[in-house]
Amino acid sequence: MDRIAEDVRLDNYLRLQFPSRSENESLARVAVASFVAALDPTMEELTELKTAVSEAVTNAIIHGYQEGDGEVTVECALFEHTVRVVIEDHGVGIPDIEMAKQPMYTSRPELERSGMGMTIMETFVDSMEIVSEVGEGTRVTLVKTFRTAPDVM
Repeated sequence: MDRIAEDVRLDNYLRLQFPSRSENESLARVAVASFVAALDPTMEELTELKTAVSEAVTNAIIHGYQEGDGEVTVECALFEHTVRVVIEDHGVGIPDIEMAKQPMYTSRPELERSGMGMTIMETFVDSMEIVSEVGEGTRVTLVKTFRTAPDVM
């Protein structure tokens, strides 16, 4: 699976890799929020991004690695007033992405999940792309433009 474009300036790039444990979801959320602080987002914009990242990382942890631990990677890149966040796992993959995007669908009903993660992600960002291969993993790309970003970047 491809990573963030190779033309990313290193001063506008962040990469985290961590074990697929639920306590690491907050690490990813806070790291991404800190990374985009230079764009001076509103609280609403920041909350939306943090929520979308939280949902994507939680999905990677809970659904990607159903049998034991694996690794989750979060990459961020800034492009003017826009952030692109890529969340990737090398877990079980998603057999039917369109079904998985349906509100209330969950592959883990025994965990009493709401099945709203992908809907929430899609609502809080400008674009979302999911690429997945069964047995290989899943990559979720979230793009959000901050309307309040300063012109000095």
